[in-house]
Amino acid sequence: MARGARVPSVQQAFVLHHYDWSESSLILDLFTREQGRLAVVAKGAKRPYSQLRAVLLPFQRILVGLSKPGKTTEEGAPEVLTLRTAEWAGGNTLPAGAALFSGYYLNELLLKLLARQDPHPALFDAYAATLPELHDSEDAQSQAALRAFELRLLSELGLLPDLSLATPTQQPLDAQRRYALSPESGVIAASDDSALLSGSSLVRLQAALLHGSPAALRQACQDDLPALKTVLRGLFLYHLGHRPLRTRQVMLDLQNLLN
Repeated sequence: MARGARVPSVQQAFVLHHYDWSESSLILDLFTREQGRLAVVAKGAKRPYSQLRAVLLPFQRILVGLSKPGKTTEEGAPEVLTLRTAEWAGGNTLPAGAALFSGYYLNELLLKLLARQDPHPALFDAYAATLPELHDSEDAQSQAALRAFELRLLSELGLLPDLSLATPTQQPLDAQRRYALSPESGVIAASDDSALLSGSSLVRLQAALLHGSPAALRQACQDDLPALKTVLRGLFLYHLGHRPLRTRQVMLDLQNLLN
């Protein structure tokens, strides 16, 4: 949020993660629409009769009132804010099955890639629009929703090149040619067809990103789901410093156990 901008007294938020702070309180990692990721203490939230217990749940849109920012620490970081009020804002029920793992996967991406107090309202809206599209089974609709959110996240963070142009030459893509998406070199032509995307697919994805509609982006992702999954996985692995996501590893371990 720009310096001097007015912070609303009540704002939309999702709980990405929480940590025990004391016997009765929690530290929340909130994703808010107006202020981005925030560290917030919820005093008394663990008490048996606290009204916050039923509100501070993951994947539920809530309305929160927060204390004003206090002094900064010696390192220059802002102090943890205090949760004053929280209420459910309505919406979908908690996901289950594969949708639950997918939701935690999205949360882990946000936790590891978003800086604190860096607002991304369009990304907040994309996250809210993605959650209802996640199903108990890993169907094509759920996979398209995940790929669409991954693309939006990379784009919002400036980690995605213009998908309609070959990066080295800035020339339009050949619709029939296959291209690789490199974290260092951008969109590059390649002769190997494995896990690559066609020029026409990349142009459609870029058009959907510019359009801004989550539904349009999900539709554009439907054409090349397996290749797109592999390409985006490589990008995230690079930008996460080649550290595997815990949620993905838990999903793989569970699949191996069930097979």
